[in-house]
Amino acid sequence: MHPETVDLGEMAREIVAGLMLARPQRRVKFNAAEGVVAKADAKLLRVVMENLLGNAWKYTGKKEEALIEFGIAEPNGKTAYFVRDNGAGFDMIHAERLFAAFQRLHANKEFAGIGIGLCTVRRIIQRHGGQVWAEGNVGAGATFYFTLA
Repeated sequence: MHPETVDLGEMAREIVAGLMLARPQRRVKFNAAEGVVAKADAKLLRVVMENLLGNAWKYTGKKEEALIEFGIAEPNGKTAYFVRDNGAGFDMIHAERLFAAFQRLHANKEFAGIGIGLCTVRRIIQRHGGQVWAEGNVGAGATFYFTLA
């Protein structure tokens, strides 16, 4: 790992700009907090952000007006970064399954994917000494949080 100061807000804006370029007809409002920096391996954190923002993009695909946000919170007094959307969401009963390899909560015909992205996110965050978790409601979106050591 090669830790350096990473502007996660700028990284999030770059990733979403690429998604919007690929699908300009989508109506997506994106908000990213300014000045959100972290000490981390930039290449690995990009993989995390691409997965989380890509999932938010994917799972809001059926929304007339999608909302995706990136920001910072302080649950229990510790800095946590989050990606939030107003998409399909999930039942909290299955929250831990989200991060297991090849575990999917939605049918492939509904939302494409193989179920490895969030497992990869978890491994990268753990390598950074952090944690990752999710909160969601069916039909009302999801929020994915992560911390770094």
